[in-house]
Amino acid sequence: MPNDTITSAALVVNAKSRKGQKLFKRACAAMSGLPYEVDAHAVEDPKDLEATVLRALAKKPDLLILGGGDGTVSGLVDLMVGHDVILGVLPLGTANSFARTLGIPLNIEGAVEVIRTGKPRRIDLGMIDGDYFANCAAMGISPKIAATVPHGLKKVFGKVGYLTWAAYQYLRFRPFTLIVGEGPTAVKIRVVEVRISNGPYHGGTELVDAAAVDSGEIVVQAVMGHVKRRLVQNWVSSVFRLDSRHEKVRDFRGKSLKINTIPPLPISIDGEVLARTPVTAKVAAGIIRVMAPA
Repeated sequence: MPNDTITSAALVVNAKSRKGQKLFKRACAAMSGLPYEVDAHAVEDPKDLEATVLRALAKKPDLLILGGGDGTVSGLVDLMVGHDVILGVLPLGTANSFARTLGIPLNIEGAVEVIRTGKPRRIDLGMIDGDYFANCAAMGISPKIAATVPHGLKKVFGKVGYLTWAAYQYLRFRPFTLIVGEGPTAVKIRVVEVRISNGPYHGGTELVDAAAVDSGEIVVQAVMGHVKRRLVQNWVSSVFRLDSRHEKVRDFRGKSLKINTIPPLPISIDGEVLARTPVTAKVAAGIIRVMAPA
């Protein structure tokens, strides 16, 4: 669907996400100049997000704009699969990894300008067993942080509060064993983190260079090591884009990969703990369209 044929849009904002409530009105104001009506909804209880999106989809809009963090987008894209609707992204989270991957500006006015002037781009979604996700799943310290972070910490203290809690969980973290594949050809390695990626960004940092939203493959990246300082070294070198970020890192890629761990571990999917090993990681190639910079 060319951009100039869009005649209707719906906006669903997770007003519980960081900045969500105070930015909803600003988003509506920024969209007031769009050449079509936007049916806007601010959802204060995250439990109501799914029902709100389903009601919006029932009206068959050409464009569905989701406002929130990576977890909001990832948790709602399942509902869009099979609908002839374009996804618009309004990044209101802390990391906004999905928006970064697509090159969408991280401020409201810039993101709305992409909605106004961008072009629909067909992209892949990742899958953990039967569940779709937009950006990146992880095993290791990320699920520990996501499962234990105090309610409201990110909203009140932002990235500083989140990083402080991450440091506390790091002290309690232990390396684990990753198994990729099955039978005699399975690969077993000792690791400190595993990223299941449909795009290069995780936690707002470009970590998985090999992953892309239109590659037709899922990438499983293992940060290898027997001591947890390997994880810190990898993150620091990734933040500063040092060549050493590729050291002790192994990528597995394909359309479908069996993944297990010893011991069994939870998996965070774009910041929300939603699965547990063993799982099958897959790619759903070109399954949705998203409004991206022209």
